[in-house]
Amino acid sequence: MLVEHPGDRSHAHARRPGHVMDRLESFWRQASILPQDPSCISHWNRLHSGVSCFAGGIEMGWLLRGCGVFALSFLLTALQAANFNVRNYGAKGDGAAKDTAAFQKAIDAAAAEGGGTVWVPAGRYLCGTIHLKSFVTLHLDNGSVILASPDNADFDPYETLPFKSVSDNETTYFHYGLVTADNAQHIAITGQGVIDGNRTRRRGPKTVAIKNCQYVTIRGITVQNSPNYSISFWGSDYVDIDGVTILNGYADGIDPDASRYVRISNCYIDCFDDAICPKASPSMGMGQRRNVEHLVVTNCVTRTNCSNFKFGTESSWDLKDVTVSNITMMPRDKGRPPISGISLESVDGAHINGVVVSNISMVDVQTPIFVRLGNRGRGMDPPTPGSVENVLINNIVARGATMTSSVTGIPGHAPRRIALSNIMITMAGGNQDPKGLDVPEHISKYPEGTMFGTLPAFGLYARHVEGLALSNAQLRWDKEDLRPAMIFDDVKDLTLDGFRTDTVAGSSPVLWLNNVVDAFIRGSRTASAGTFLRVSGAASGRILLAGNDLSRAERRIEQLGAPKSAVQETGNAVSATPHQAAKKTSLGGRQK
Repeated sequence: MLVEHPGDRSHAHARRPGHVMDRLESFWRQASILPQDPSCISHWNRLHSGVSCFAGGIEMGWLLRGCGVFALSFLLTALQAANFNVRNYGAKGDGAAKDTAAFQKAIDAAAAEGGGTVWVPAGRYLCGTIHLKSFVTLHLDNGSVILASPDNADFDPYETLPFKSVSDNETTYFHYGLVTADNAQHIAITGQGVIDGNRTRRRGPKTVAIKNCQYVTIRGITVQNSPNYSISFWGSDYVDIDGVTILNGYADGIDPDASRYVRISNCYIDCFDDAICPKASPSMGMGQRRNVEHLVVTNCVTRTNCSNFKFGTESSWDLKDVTVSNITMMPRDKGRPPISGISLESVDGAHINGVVVSNISMVDVQTPIFVRLGNRGRGMDPPTPGSVENVLINNIVARGATMTSSVTGIPGHAPRRIALSNIMITMAGGNQDPKGLDVPEHISKYPEGTMFGTLPAFGLYARHVEGLALSNAQLRWDKEDLRPAMIFDDVKDLTLDGFRTDTVAGSSPVLWLNNVVDAFIRGSRTASAGTFLRVSGAASGRILLAGNDLSRAERRIEQLGAPKSAVQETGNAVSATPHQAAKKTSLGGRQK
């Protein structure tokens, strides 16, 4: 396995025998057109120093400016000669003849010369499984389509595994695919062409399947009509996916599985299942820990019927050091809203640590935020919970949500140090039957934003959490909803700073704290309300209200079953009229 510091890529541009730049220089010298002007020679030497043809694009521009446009036609001819055109290896590109063998011959020829670019000119190329090899770039010219054969026999069978798989076939197998690579280094799929899965429903070969590879680039292409994961890679490091368009994917969009140093940027993803879904599959561990680490997702648009960004549900190994930013999330199909916007799920023992999510816009997503620590224990004997900690979710705007956002653990295992800031969620609302606190634990249930059904709060529900901080959270509904805005149940170390809501109805409190210890609520205000804060549960204590505007609440605090000393107040603005006595309220469930 290649071991290398992520910043050290000096060998990535080391010359291989028959390198494209050697062939290009040879062509120029044979044609007696290698320029002699000193400045031009300087540019050539810089280009010749080890950069590949594509990586040296800027140097090419300097060379042309220094040498004059007269060389352009010669240069283009040389570039074409230096690449491996699939047409020269027998590809027809007519959409009828099977071109698999021609593609593989071109790839093998490039690999035999130490690497190169396999050029795919405009045309429709019907193919089965294609195997990329080290130091080979597959470049799809504008107008080119690699079309998956409708005959499943044209694709490699599932690989034989040295272990028993406990995951589904889509997650587990990579050889059953269209464009594949296994144990390769420095590979790329580039251009403005299309890879078409050529199916009208789910189940079939993956369109792009990468396994055990290092230094992978996928840039500019379109992947469409995939019956399996559109772009899937496992156990791969230093992966760069940029400017990719995924259309009409029948399964997931992009799935980084047990991979490190991954960047997904500037992508448009339209698929039926999860749009971007990092995971750590239990069946693929092969006796080693293979975490998802150092993952960056930025500047993307996602359209899906399921989750827009989700870690899970396969979560046997860890998710560490992740940033997700600048994503616009929306439904794929009218009337089928996505299940969730942001989902972080550890249910198979994974330790989630160091995740930052920021600048996310969602429209008509059912559950904007879903953070779950459970204990399904797939592939574990015995099932053992993992952990979720050090998560920051910031600058989130969601409209048209129908399910309550939640942060939940299980008894004895709490997500820790979770911060939500600058959160603006507008719920559809409309619930006229507020419930009590009897929410099932569902410890081993499949995790998703709808798993608890209708929750007793309309905006946020948190249970079994330690170190939860919310700042500048604004929650409201479009249609009258009688539930509290937020409920915190069995939460330790809670900070609520700058909470706002302008939609309050019925007799429910704005906030409900049950068995909450060490809470600080400050700088918050609400529209007219019957009760601002309800505190219940014998374990509740050390709750401080300071500097809040409670002048429009009939009752500041309602204590039901909590010690009298549980809540302290200081510096709150209160109504000039006497407060009403607390009403008897049915909690509809557990409070002790």
